[in-house]
Amino acid sequence: MDVRTRNERFNMGKVAWFTEGGWSGKIPRNNPGMRNDSAWMCVLDAVHYPVWEIHNITEKYDLGIVTLPKKNIDKLSQYPLIESLRKCCDKIAYMQEGPHWYFQDYPLDQQIWFFNTLQEMDLLYVHNESDIQYFKGLTNKECRLMPTLMIEDLIKDLPSVERKNIMIGGNFCNWYGGFDSYMVAQEADCPIYIPTMGRKIEGEEQLPNLTHLPYMDWLSWIKELNKFKYGIHLMRTHAAGTFALNCAYLGIPCIGYEGLDTQEKCHPHLTVKLGDLDNAKVLLTLLKTDEDFYKKCSKVAKENYNKYYSESKFKI
Repeated sequence: MDVRTRNERFNMGKVAWFTEGGWSGKIPRNNPGMRNDSAWMCVLDAVHYPVWEIHNITEKYDLGIVTLPKKNIDKLSQYPLIESLRKCCDKIAYMQEGPHWYFQDYPLDQQIWFFNTLQEMDLLYVHNESDIQYFKGLTNKECRLMPTLMIEDLIKDLPSVERKNIMIGGNFCNWYGGFDSYMVAQEADCPIYIPTMGRKIEGEEQLPNLTHLPYMDWLSWIKELNKFKYGIHLMRTHAAGTFALNCAYLGIPCIGYEGLDTQEKCHPHLTVKLGDLDNAKVLLTLLKTDEDFYKKCSKVAKENYNKYYSESKFKI
C-alpha cells in the first residue's frame, strides 16, 4: 500500500506525530520495535518529532498528532505547545496515552493545564469506546477511536511450537494488577512467566513459580509470547490493550477484565467483571481441562483479531 493510498484511506493528508521520544523521522515497516504508537506512525506515513522541538519545525503538515507524556508535565506546561503546533500544522489532535484518568494524579495546576490543552485540540484520538464517552463528556470535543494496531510484516511466519505454561501480562502494581493475574494463574499448576516492565516493584523475583523475562523489543516479545499456551491480564487500568491483542493474533486464549475493547472483542468467552477472580479461576480451569473450549477460544481470538484489528480493517 503506497503513501497516497494510505493518506486517502485515512483522510489525514500529511501527518506529523509528536512524542517525548528524542528522535526524528519515519518508521519503516521492518522496525522491530513496532509497538502501538510506532505502528500507527508507520501506517500513516507520519514524520515523528520530539515534542520539545516543535518550535523549530519549518515543514508544514495537514495534521499534527501529539502524545502528551505521562511524566514531565511540569516542564511541558511551560512550553508554548499549542502555539508551536499551530505554526506547523493545519489541524492538531491529541493521542491518548495510558488510561483516561491518569492526569488526575498530577498536581491541580497541571490537571488544569492538561484539560485546557485538550480544549485547544481540534480532535481527540482514544483507545476504547469507553474512552470516547469519557473525553466527549469532559471536553465536548470530537473524539475518534484509534484502536491498537499491529504491523504483521515481521511476524507472519512464526515457527509452529508446542505451547505450554502461562504468561501474565504485567507487574505487581495497581497499574497492571499483576497480583490478581498471578493468583488466578496458580489454578493451572504450571510455570508462570511475566514480562519486565517499567512499573516492576521490588521483591517480585521472590515469589514462587514466577519467572521474569528481561525487557525486550516488540518483535522479540511476540516471538517469546508465541511459546505460551495461556494468557492472563487482569489489569484494572484500561489503556491500549496490547497484551490481549497480541495474544489474539497468536491464537492464545487470554483471560481479562471487561471494559477493554481488545479483550472484549477478541476474547469474549474469557472476559470477566472487574474483580471477579473466582470466575477467572473457573475459566482457566476450563481452558486446561476442556480441549474443545480451549480450541473454541483460540479460534474466536484469531477470527476476531482479523475481523476487528487487522491493518486492512482500520478507518479512523
